[in-house]
Amino acid sequence: MAEWTERAELLFKKEGLEKLKNSHVMVVGLGGVGSFAAEFLARAGVGTMTIVDGDVVDITNINRQLPALHSTVGQPKVTIVGDRLMDINPELNLIRLQEFLSPERAYELVTNEYDYVLDCIDSITPKLNLIISAKRKKVKIISNMGAGGKYEAAKVKVADISKTEYCPLAKTVRKRLKKEGVTKGVKVVFSSEAPDETSLKMTDGKNFKKSFFGTNSWMPALFGLHSAETVVKHIIKK
Repeated sequence: MAEWTERAELLFKKEGLEKLKNSHVMVVGLGGVGSFAAEFLARAGVGTMTIVDGDVVDITNINRQLPALHSTVGQPKVTIVGDRLMDINPELNLIRLQEFLSPERAYELVTNEYDYVLDCIDSITPKLNLIISAKRKKVKIISNMGAGGKYEAAKVKVADISKTEYCPLAKTVRKRLKKEGVTKGVKVVFSSEAPDETSLKMTDGKNFKKSFFGTNSWMPALFGLHSAETVVKHIIKK
């Protein structure tokens, strides 16, 4: 193993690191949740990663997203995050897809080559398509619910979609999944804290997103951490 993985090997053991090195994980969405999740996975030793995002860094991203700096505004997130991942692990087999996930593309993209898919999208329709595609193809997926409008780190947890509460995004996803015959069996990261409704702002509806809550610096990263932990532990124990 490479020298930089010494501490990980002590914890994961040699067999665990080998499993991670031989795994292929896809992260869809490289915002506040996905950028941190991708970094945690790379530092854990995941050997092949596909990252998907069609967006560029906006100045409003700086308060919570790993690739967002004043010096990177206007640059593709796939480029910034991808370069950072390769600097963490130069041997990483990295596939970069700079695109927004259309409904059709979600069904094309998810295949059984992936050990795990991380849904870090904050728009409902692409999120639903990704979840449904993974469910139909029996590919493991963890989906991130709403981190906006919330403060309390201790209330973030991993649970089945059927067990979520106090999360408007999860409520909408549950309802729409039910129409597709899915009522449970989807692992999600969510917060049981009620969002601050006064922080809600409406948008022009572009990219399937009609509104968003105010956000802080730590909650999206914490969602990414829980996602990465779930994936790494699954791969090691396979």
